Amino acid sequence: MDPSTIAEKGVPFNLKDHVSYAIGSVVSKTLLKKDVGNITLFSFDAGQGLSEHTSPYDAVVHILDGEAEISIGGKPVTVLSGQMLIMPANVPHALHAHQPFKMLLIMIRGG
Repeated sequence: MDPSTIAEKGVPFNLKDHVSYAIGSVVSKTLLKKDVGNITLFSFDAGQGLSEHTSPYDAVVHILDGEAEISIGGKPVTVLSGQMLIMPANVPHALHAHQPFKMLLIMIRGG
């Protein structure tokens, strides 16, 4: 298997089942890491989150299970299972789990 990924290329797998919840924690698994971007799976237990930060690149979040509160520029929005959200580059954003949720984060570097 390619050392830059934890998912075997060419073999189907279920995203939701590929990352587990951990009590009181955030779990992340990098599926693919390349110079042009990353694809990372996350699980957040209730009460967990990521503090406000910025990224120089747009990022796509796909909620796989549960629901997330994502603040962009200080404005919170609820993103439900099955929904996607694009977080714009250079705008502060934060994530909070009122309930456990899983998400796929896709970050593509470039202009």
